[in-house]
Amino acid sequence: MREYCLQMAAYLLCLSAGGGIPIFSRSHGDVKALPFPVIGSLNAVHMFAANHGASLKSTTTSDAKIVWRDFHDSLSLIVIMGNDQADDCHLHRLLENVWSAMVLLFGQDDLTSIKNLERFKRDVKVCFQLVDRLLEQSALTTFSDLTQAVDMVLTPDTASLQNFLDAFVEAADSPYGCLTVCGRVAVATASWWNLSATELVLLSLLLSCLPPCSSRDVPIYLPHGSPSVPHRLLTFQLMRGVEVCVICGPTPSLTYLQKEVTRFWKPAGEVLRTAHSLVPRNFPLSVQLDHNILGFLLVNNETSRCLNSVFVNNSTEKEELVSIPRRRQILRSFYKKVIGTYFSSPVEGSEAGPSEFSHTASDTYIVCEGHKCYALSSPPYQLFVLYTPHIPTFAMRSITNKTLNAFTKDKTFLI
Repeated sequence: MREYCLQMAAYLLCLSAGGGIPIFSRSHGDVKALPFPVIGSLNAVHMFAANHGASLKSTTTSDAKIVWRDFHDSLSLIVIMGNDQADDCHLHRLLENVWSAMVLLFGQDDLTSIKNLERFKRDVKVCFQLVDRLLEQSALTTFSDLTQAVDMVLTPDTASLQNFLDAFVEAADSPYGCLTVCGRVAVATASWWNLSATELVLLSLLLSCLPPCSSRDVPIYLPHGSPSVPHRLLTFQLMRGVEVCVICGPTPSLTYLQKEVTRFWKPAGEVLRTAHSLVPRNFPLSVQLDHNILGFLLVNNETSRCLNSVFVNNSTEKEELVSIPRRRQILRSFYKKVIGTYFSSPVEGSEAGPSEFSHTASDTYIVCEGHKCYALSSPPYQLFVLYTPHIPTFAMRSITNKTLNAFTKDKTFLI
């Protein structure tokens, strides 16, 4: 595998669970296509283990990690990525999300009882756009695929936006509705928040990977709530980057709701513009954080929501110190290193935390030449902060606690 995995980003393979017949192959990054003998070998070693009463879940080489997963005795998914020394739970989470993405757009019944393999290969292409988005980990500006918590944007006008949304979804005769700003949820109805974490994350990612459109009517299945009965995801663009979404049954029609959009949302123009202006900072200017903070990721494992920003303080000097894309990369890598290694989380495979610890870790940090990172676990919250290298190491703990308090005190923000 070495010549294919060096410098690679990701490979995803889908095969029939019984016969190992290739269904599709997706990749991300400038990598060679895997030849059929390599794909066959990867599947064969997995099947060999199963036939001898063993379960082969993952393996590593000097530069890559491979993870296998079977779903409903129907499809086998294999992911190959560079070995970043992170816990296997993150790649297992990726495969779980890929499967759920296929259920979301294709339905579980057709995935678990494939009658015509060639037709299935053609039809399953409807899932490729969302599957590819899940593979684009290093290119994503959000973190929900990693944290299994939907990305938020905090606005000072949450109550006002909630009122507008509640009135609109009532007209749509649906309990499920949300307002997104540049792919991040600003407000949502109670029923929307009651969807599973996987459903919340995949719906947000689906909206972000669809081409811009004034309105849409997309058939979907809910992987946990309704994997066999289809629903309709209706979306309406209120302004550039701002969309309102509802999940409906057969009624109302898209045409009917298109007429209602202006009536319900025209008065909200000013608060919508305010919400849009907060991106990519993602939280109000009234919240001031320490000048040494380059970025942060705050996760609420109880509500499946997360807040993140790499535009905390405007400073050209700081951008030269650690570029914006690099900040995201560092935070993602730090999160993957900490979860499953030091902290537990709802991410499958990390629930119990590290087995070699006799205690529950609450803090950890790293010090590098160009930056420092600190992680704090204060259930249900976990906070990961990226600092400049100039901050005294002893000061990171208190500043991280103050940062957490800024967003969680008095329930000012519903994170």
